[in-house]
Amino acid sequence: MKFEVTILGSSSATPVFNRNPTAQLLNCNEKFYLIDCGEATQQQLIKYNFKASKIDYIFISHLHGDHYFGLIGFLSTMNLNGRIKPIHIFCPEPLKQILELQFHYSETVLNYEIIYTFTHTHKAVEILSNSDVIVETIILNHRVPCTGFKFTQQKKARKLLIDKLELENISTEYYPLLKNGVDLEFPNGKILHNEDYTTEPEPAKSYAYCSDTMFDERYFESISNCDTLYHEATFLHELIERATQTHHSTAIQAAQVAQITGAKKLLIGHFSSRYKTIEPLLLEAKTVFENTHLAIEGLTFSI
Repeated sequence: MKFEVTILGSSSATPVFNRNPTAQLLNCNEKFYLIDCGEATQQQLIKYNFKASKIDYIFISHLHGDHYFGLIGFLSTMNLNGRIKPIHIFCPEPLKQILELQFHYSETVLNYEIIYTFTHTHKAVEILSNSDVIVETIILNHRVPCTGFKFTQQKKARKLLIDKLELENISTEYYPLLKNGVDLEFPNGKILHNEDYTTEPEPAKSYAYCSDTMFDERYFESISNCDTLYHEATFLHELIERATQTHHSTAIQAAQVAQITGAKKLLIGHFSSRYKTIEPLLLEAKTVFENTHLAIEGLTFSI
C-alpha cells in the first residue's frame, strides 16, 4: 500500500524565491490528505501533477497565514471546477468564521459541503479513522494554538500462504477469516491453526507532522517511534534565542526530537527567509541525527 508524502512548500512566513509557504500532500493508498495550505498551494499541486479534485481531507495546524492563506483560493477553485462532493477540514474553530466571511463578501455560494472538525490544544485526540489511516492530533507549543498531526496506517490483514491452502484444497470462502487471524474448526474435528496458513503483515507505519513549535518534551510521547517525522527547523542553532522568542525550533533541536523519540527518518522544513542556502541546516541536524532530509518542494518521501 502506498504511503508517502510530497512536499509542496518549505518556507516560513516571509516569501523566498523558489520556496513556498508550508503545504504537504500525503498519499495513503491513493487517498490524498492536504496538510496545511500556504499561499499558492494550488499552483504547487498543478506543478507537481496532482489533481485537487482527489483531495477530500484538509488539515490546518494553526492560524498563521503561511499555513492557511492558500485555502480560500483552493476551495474557490474547486467550486468553479464543479466539485459537488463534500470536503473535510480539520482546523482551529475560528477558521470557519474566516472562510465564511470571505465567501460572504465575495458572494460565493459553494456547491459542495465543508464538514468541519475543530482541533483543540488541551489534549491529543483521534480526529479521523477510515479504512486506510488513523489521524491523531499532536499538541505543539507555538505563539498561537497549534496542533500537529500523526497519521498511522490501519492494521493490515495477515498474509495468506496461498500455495499451502491450495495444496490442502481449503475453500476460498475461508480466506477472509484466516486473514483476520481466526482459527478454523470443521465439523469433522479438523482444526486449521491460523498461524500455519498465514504470516504476519508488515507493521503499520506512521508519519508525524510537527508544523510550528518550540522544543517541548510534552509532545514527545505523541510522536514516539514514528517511521518518519517532519519537524520544523526554522533557524540554525546559533539563533536559539530567536527560536525561543518566536516559539520555533532550530535544526539541532529538530534532530534531538527525532533522536529522543526514536524516529527512523527526519524531514526538516519551515526554513527562515534569512537563509538563501539551506544546506547548513541539514548539515547541522545531521550532527545529531544522521538520517535527516530537507523537506523541499517537489520531493516525495516514502514513509
